[in-house]
Formats: sequence, C-alpha cells, structure tokens
Amino acid sequence: MRSLDDTLTSLADELVVVEASLSESDVANDLTRLRDLSRRHKELTEIVVGWRQLQAAREDLATAREMFNESTGADRELWREEANTAEASAESLEAMLVELLLPRDPNDGRNVIIEIRGAEGGEEANLFAGDLAEMYRRYAAVRSWKLEVVELRESEQGGLDEATFLIKGEDAWSRLEHEAGVHRVQRVPVTEAKGRVHTSSATVSVLPEAAEVDVAIEPNEIKIDVYRSSGPGGQSVNTTDSAVRITHLPTGIVVSMQDEKSQIQNRAKAMIVLRSRLLKAAQDAQAAELGDLKRSQLGGGGRSEKIRTYNFKENRVTDHRINLTLYSLEQTLAGDVDPFVDALLAEKRAQQLAESDGR
Repeated sequence: MRSLDDTLTSLADELVVVEASLSESDVANDLTRLRDLSRRHKELTEIVVGWRQLQAAREDLATAREMFNESTGADRELWREEANTAEASAESLEAMLVELLLPRDPNDGRNVIIEIRGAEGGEEANLFAGDLAEMYRRYAAVRSWKLEVVELRESEQGGLDEATFLIKGEDAWSRLEHEAGVHRVQRVPVTEAKGRVHTSSATVSVLPEAAEVDVAIEPNEIKIDVYRSSGPGGQSVNTTDSAVRITHLPTGIVVSMQDEKSQIQNRAKAMIVLRSRLLKAAQDAQAAELGDLKRSQLGGGGRSEKIRTYNFKENRVTDHRINLTLYSLEQTLAGDVDPFVDALLAEKRAQQLAESDGR
C-alpha cells in the first residue's frame, strides 16, 4: 500500500506542474482548462502547505526526543513537554491531511441552484415552502453568501408554489447539498378551526450551477414557448408574452420562468436552471454507470420520505438521516442551520474515512 509520505510527495510534484501550466500564455484563452487548473492548484496548495507543517512538526519531535535523551533534571522535563507538544501537532496534521486526501466532490466550489416547492398538504405545504425559503435566505446571510432570486411564485394564501434561488459562495455546495429532500412540518395550520395538528411537506432540490463550458446545449435541442405571466389563482400579471418555457428535447426536461418582466431576462434565467439540471442528470447517470446510483433527492415528495421534521408544538427539529434532534425550531427557521449541516458533514467524512480504511 502506498504510504502517506509517498502520496504527499507525488502531490507536491503535481503542484509544481500545475503552477507551470498556469503560467503558460495560452491558458488564459481556454476558460475550461484555466478553471480546472485553478481549482486543482487551490486543492494542492492546501495539502502541500499542511505537509510542510507536518514535516516541520516531525523535525521538532525528533529534536525534542534527542535533547530529552541527552538532558537531565529540569531540562529533561522541558524537552519531554516539547516532545509531547510536537507529537500532538504531528498527529493532528496527519489526521487533517488524511481528510484532505479523501475524494473531492466534483461540485465543491460551485454555486448552487436551490428549488423549493410545496408538496403534500395543499396550501399549508405552500406556506411551509415559504418558511423554508425564508430560512435559506437567512442562512445565506449568516454565511455571507450572495443570494439571487431566480423565480418566486406565490400561492393564493401568501405561501410559495415555487421558489428558485441562485446562491453564490465558495462553500455553498458542500454546506447545502444535504438539504435536498422532503422536509416535513407538523403544526396547526392557520386554516384549521379546531386546532388540530396537520402534517404537510415541501421539497428542496439542490443543483450545482453549471457554466456554459460544462453543458453544451445546441439550438436545435431546445423548444422555446412564450406566454403571459400569471399570479396566484391564475390571473394574468403581465400584458406581454414575457414568460418563457424551455423544453430540452433530448431529455424532456422543462424549465419555466416568469419572474422577470423581460422575456430576455426570463430566458437567461431559464437557461441557467436548465444547464444545472442537465449537469446534475449527467452526474447521476455517471454515478449509475459506476454502480453508485443514489436515491432520488426528492422521491415522490411524500411525507413518509422525509429527511427532516419541523414540529412546532414541541419546538423540535429532527434530522432523520443522522438521528439528530434539537429543540430549537425558532432558531433553525431564523437561519441557524449550521448545527445540522456540521453534523451531516461530519457523518459524510466518517463514512469516507471508513471506506478508505476498508480498501
């Protein structure tokens, strides 16, 4: 089995090659290659810096042990402490490097398209979809991400039929990917006269934003329809055909957009979402070919397929994938999602480390 040092030596050599490639004059004209090289340079730099720190800690440890063996009295105890400190530092750096060497998600560093829809439960589901949309708005603010509204379609009673956001941030994908799935709410709806608790659900899908260089869409592969925008209840909210529906003929994927008053703007936003859906579909297909097909993010949108439950009566939020329950509903909906995200990321790393050890 290849040792950690051998792997790190090889990656340090690769960093030299990547830096040389980035300095080539023709790289700036190849956006795809420039993006890939820059991303790899960032990954390798973090690893190589950590390795150099590990080498320094090992040298400190060797020196401290040597001096400990040659010293007496109080000096001997001082060198024992130095050795213990250096050994702890080396162990910590080794653990960090092992994690950095785990397989990287190809979508790390990408911006995110997040889509939220009411599912089961009628208008109460739409109201809950609105709560989730606001939760992610606030979470984006907490993380200092930039959030752009791609589409926002209100329901008849002030909820949301659908919300689509573009969230821009270096760690947006890694921290949001596990939010995809069915979110279940248990509460007394505003329309409930007898005070009975109802269970409803909303779905969240999380897609990596795709650039034009990631997904090539030929003009003859899409069908574009235009129509007038409509609001809650179906009433027309525009006197011009500004809404756009794009159908990707090879896959049958349909994206509709009506949030902007301009047909050109709606078309541009629809293409952003279409490219992202096509990229995700291609990644899922590749995973299937490798025998690693995962469950659909959303399933059928049913309440029994939930990933997380928000119980208002008990002030409780439960993530069913990691069996984590926090009695902090108000804080969670106010954007304090990190306790769940951090736990999910820790679980993912633990699984990766277990798989790595088993190889």
